[in-house]
Amino acid sequence: MRHRKRRDELRLYKVTDDYNLSYLSLRTSIGLWTAFLCLVLVATDASSLVCYITRFTEEAFAALICIIFIYEALEKLVHLGEVYPINMHNHLDNLTFYTCECSRPANASAKAQQMWSNKNLTSESIQWEQLGVKECQELYGEFIGSACGHKGPYVPDVLFWSVILFFTTFFLSAFLKQFKTKRYFPTKVRSTISDFAIFLTIMIMVLVDYLVGVPSPKLNVPDRFEPTLNTRGWLISPLGSNPWWTLLAAAVPALLCTILIFMDQQITAVIVNRKENKLKKGCGYHLDLLVVAVMLGVCSIMGLPWFVAATVLSISHVNSLKLESECAAPGEQPKFLGIREQRVTGFMIFVLMGCSVFMTSALKFIPMPVLYGVFLYMGVSSLKGIQLFDRIKLFGMPAKHQPDLIYLRYVPLWKVHVFTVVQLSCLIVLWAIKASAAAVIFPMM
Repeated sequence: MRHRKRRDELRLYKVTDDYNLSYLSLRTSIGLWTAFLCLVLVATDASSLVCYITRFTEEAFAALICIIFIYEALEKLVHLGEVYPINMHNHLDNLTFYTCECSRPANASAKAQQMWSNKNLTSESIQWEQLGVKECQELYGEFIGSACGHKGPYVPDVLFWSVILFFTTFFLSAFLKQFKTKRYFPTKVRSTISDFAIFLTIMIMVLVDYLVGVPSPKLNVPDRFEPTLNTRGWLISPLGSNPWWTLLAAAVPALLCTILIFMDQQITAVIVNRKENKLKKGCGYHLDLLVVAVMLGVCSIMGLPWFVAATVLSISHVNSLKLESECAAPGEQPKFLGIREQRVTGFMIFVLMGCSVFMTSALKFIPMPVLYGVFLYMGVSSLKGIQLFDRIKLFGMPAKHQPDLIYLRYVPLWKVHVFTVVQLSCLIVLWAIKASAAAVIFPMM
């Protein structure tokens, strides 16, 4: 849901900008209302409603989140083509005339003239030919030459190298994750490589990127642990410079946020607690929602992102803790025994995330296409645990090659196909709503 939440935040920012309201203060008000409503849900035992969440809803929700991960990763890669454009109409014979220079704008906008005036500059006093790309963009100059477009010089090597990093990260992650099924090296070595597949992939790709030397876009990490704006402190007032009525009006969008967060949290918990995972310890739907409500209030007051259970990350975490039997005979497939139920991995994940603020100098070497490739892998790998996609593959599979699935023994194949088509249609409708202007009412759907 991260992709959709970011879009909602952009819509909220646009509303505050149109009506001259303080965005952070209004966001804090909405967050506090949402935290209060979540506490009401905890007090009224609303989490018991999860018993009405069926596999149909679970799979549609989980599939939507996985598709969002995949779509967002590909969208980010396409966006790099806009930031680092390539010349689609170039000729090799014209490479000797391949130049790009900054020049004075033919028709300077009022915004550009105002900026020049603030810096005591004029279009005649600026040495446009001596400016770099960033300086030319800041001074609203124009790029002229066969080697540049409207936004700046063509940078084909960066884009193509980013594509290579992106897909190499995806395929290398998948290969290393399946390394435990290979025939090489002892079992412990293969299991270790498989468990740390993502980490090893990132380290390998960072090293390759460093050795090649192409200036790929890197992860932008602040040098200091402080608020991003100098005009704000660590705590945000829910009123600020906004009128008093915004405190009451914030309850309306907070209601939609509450529905979304409740569904996001509880459906993810239901997916994790499926009987197929053979969990032995009890679940804590009420306690989880209570923790989410408290953290919502804290994060809202501090201007931090809201935290809620992430479906793809939760599925990946469960898959990483699977316990399988030892293979006694050659060619024997291991059997799934259950999940290693403990709190150490979850605790250490967030401890290491907290320690990452002291590793900014190292994180700056990670190329963004590598992270996009990891997102793509997480989305694709999480699809394997969703029965919907197993049933989609049955459409093009002859009966004799179909896997021995329990529901195929008792349900006619045509009924399975009808159920899959209905579920797939609902998923398409959900995606259409999410991608349209009606996404604001998405929680109600």
